[in-house]
Amino acid sequence: MNGIQRMLVPRRTLALWALAATLLALPALGHDGKLTFAPVLRDVAPAVVNISVESSREVRNPWFNDPRFRRFFGIPEDAPQQMTRRAQNVGSGVIIDADEGLVVTNQHLVRNSDRIRVSLKDGRSFDAELVGSDPGTDVALLSIEAEELTQLPLAEAESLEVGDFVIAIGNPFRLEHTVTAGIVSALGRTGLIRQGYEDFIQTDASINPGNSGGALVDLDGRLVGINTAIFAPSGGGAGDGFNVGIGFAVPVHIVRGVVDQLIEFGEVRRGLLGVLIEDVTPELREALDLADDVTGAWVARVVERSAAQEAGVQEGDIITSLDGDDLATSAELRNRVGLMRAGDNVTLGVLRDGEERIRIKATIGEPERQTIAGASSSSKLEGVELRNLTDDHERFGAISGVEIASIERSSLAWRSGLRQGDVVLSVNRQVVGSVEEFDAVTAEQGGLLALRVQRGESRLFITIR
Repeated sequence: MNGIQRMLVPRRTLALWALAATLLALPALGHDGKLTFAPVLRDVAPAVVNISVESSREVRNPWFNDPRFRRFFGIPEDAPQQMTRRAQNVGSGVIIDADEGLVVTNQHLVRNSDRIRVSLKDGRSFDAELVGSDPGTDVALLSIEAEELTQLPLAEAESLEVGDFVIAIGNPFRLEHTVTAGIVSALGRTGLIRQGYEDFIQTDASINPGNSGGALVDLDGRLVGINTAIFAPSGGGAGDGFNVGIGFAVPVHIVRGVVDQLIEFGEVRRGLLGVLIEDVTPELREALDLADDVTGAWVARVVERSAAQEAGVQEGDIITSLDGDDLATSAELRNRVGLMRAGDNVTLGVLRDGEERIRIKATIGEPERQTIAGASSSSKLEGVELRNLTDDHERFGAISGVEIASIERSSLAWRSGLRQGDVVLSVNRQVVGSVEEFDAVTAEQGGLLALRVQRGESRLFITIR
């Protein structure tokens, strides 16, 4: 055997090994020798349910937002400005605990629900109770009283890789138990839920309206994610629009953490680090004379009496890692901290003054203030009380801001056009997602306040001089 032949033998062996590994990763062989997902689906399908939701919500009459309209028709300021809108919606869910009758679905599907009905593959239907929901991750937990249920086992987070085969099961367009297949296109996708906590699985398995809340499973029949959104030409998400081959699912490790808190508290009690952060952009690297490989979250402000301040985090610090894991963007830090509980201990990797690398240990704190009086942050807001958006707000999870809880009619803010129920999205072009951030931003504004406000279905600018 010459040298060339000796080199070909191990290459052929490697090729056989690669072929064997590929065949093991593919769907099972049927009785006729064809590849099929049928063995997996026989076990999985009974755990995927159809969910129908009847809901109603109070909405503002848009005409009442126009003061000229109100004056023309003589409508007093304290007249009712809302009307009831009723709707029906359908989606999917996954049974994760057969003994307790626990079903996971999407929060946006059951938001403002008056009645929730769960239908099983065997034809049985049950009224469901909402155990709790979390708009930040778009996860909700339902409970039904039923016997002989089938549940899906949960996969381990680290078991999923880009390129793995996955199966999506749901009820798109009211077509019950529709099955599509594809691969994992990417992991850790963000930017789909504004101000949400994201770590999405991206897949090319077809996910359409009605798939929301359905199962994304691996070839072992384990739940790897809850289908939640598609990327559509219309710009839709969370089941809007139509599929173009890009779908997203909430990964099982987020689902598991949220469900544990919903069972224990009926809500997700998130911790708070207490920093206003921005991405480390090329412009910021140039301005601070940083190396090109520096990434993470630049600390624009440290909230007073926060966990970050107590731990020693300073304005201008760059948080480069969390518990040893490097951070590429500020969103990664926000997502990671947002999924932690108050009292959790973390280690922050910090770059200070562009040179000194230090480690800071911090204990995640609790959001202390739910409301603030305007006078505590700016004299221009005297007579105004603000509060964080709560999960019963119709736009909670869809927008980020602070709500005007009350406002005195004699105040400067009222005369400038601000009204109770308005949601302030930004102040002088700085986004405010909580009363803490609002307080921090307005405290340093000595002149004009330019507020971007959500009022009903419209957005407007209000200036307070």
